[in-house]
Amino acid sequence: MFAFINPEYALLYRIIGAFAFALLLSLICGAPFIAFLHKHQQKGQPIREDGPQSHLQTKKGTPTMGGLLILGAAILAILLFAKISYHFVCVSVLVLIMYGITGFIDDYWKVKRQNSNAMTARMKLFLQFLTALLAASIITAATTTNINTVLSFPYLKSVMLNLGWLYIPFAVVVISGASNAVNLSDGLDGLASGLLIIAFTFFAAVAYFCGIEGSMMHYIPRCGEVAVVCAAVVGACLGFLYYNKPKARVFMGDTGSLALGALLGAVAVMTKQEILLAIVGGVFVAETLSVMIQVAYYKKTGKRFFKMAPIHHHFEQLGWSEKKVVMRFWGTALALAALGCLIFIG
Repeated sequence: MFAFINPEYALLYRIIGAFAFALLLSLICGAPFIAFLHKHQQKGQPIREDGPQSHLQTKKGTPTMGGLLILGAAILAILLFAKISYHFVCVSVLVLIMYGITGFIDDYWKVKRQNSNAMTARMKLFLQFLTALLAASIITAATTTNINTVLSFPYLKSVMLNLGWLYIPFAVVVISGASNAVNLSDGLDGLASGLLIIAFTFFAAVAYFCGIEGSMMHYIPRCGEVAVVCAAVVGACLGFLYYNKPKARVFMGDTGSLALGALLGAVAVMTKQEILLAIVGGVFVAETLSVMIQVAYYKKTGKRFFKMAPIHHHFEQLGWSEKKVVMRFWGTALALAALGCLIFIG
């Protein structure tokens, strides 16, 4: 599509095009799509009875599966603006579709049964790990052999650890872990979508520079196309946020959170910045750790460490408004992204 443009700028044009197309598509299709969901989800997403009591009144009846809007807009933008023949792009679409299907099945049965825990954790994890294993194997095979199994350290370009055969299991944990971390963060209006916009914007820049030989990043051939993928997701999430901001007209659901979290983990693996993901995605890490700490502490003492987990609910229980929690978490994510930007210096 952009063959007539100077190759030096063609990638940037496609990044901007993917972002703009996904943004406009999600904005235009959002209202009719939400109306469609309302028609077929008369009771909406079931709300946790053990969650904040205010949610039972304010969020009851809100439809879920809004992630379909994000995934549809992002995938179509990727197909139009990215080079789909490249392995990294194919894997990105594969991850979005497979994790999206897993989340959709879970959301469907939640709505059907009006139960907030529809699919068993074992079945969900099996599907997640199976897809992550396939994605990690393709990514490793498509990456140049001198760095395909190494773990790089942020801010220390010369320091790398070769994990050998352990790298693929490590990558599987990163992808699946990111998927579940984003899923846990999707509990307040606009929270997960805003955090994802920040994280994918950052990794779009990382992917872009990874694809440039001689830049401050480790050179990974064809990695620049991953920036187009990230831009498409940012545009789709931004359009979705218009409908997901308080008071949300639609929820992302597992359909979106599982798929987008998995893609974020896959992008970190493609760019060899798995540790950096833990820094920039520190809010996601905190959400996950809060649940792990809560469960472990309760099993040992019979008491709760936090007032409620994930940790965004803990702050709600302390008296913070939902909007205050979301804005503070967004601010924290922006600060962590700024810290991550130090990788571009040197």
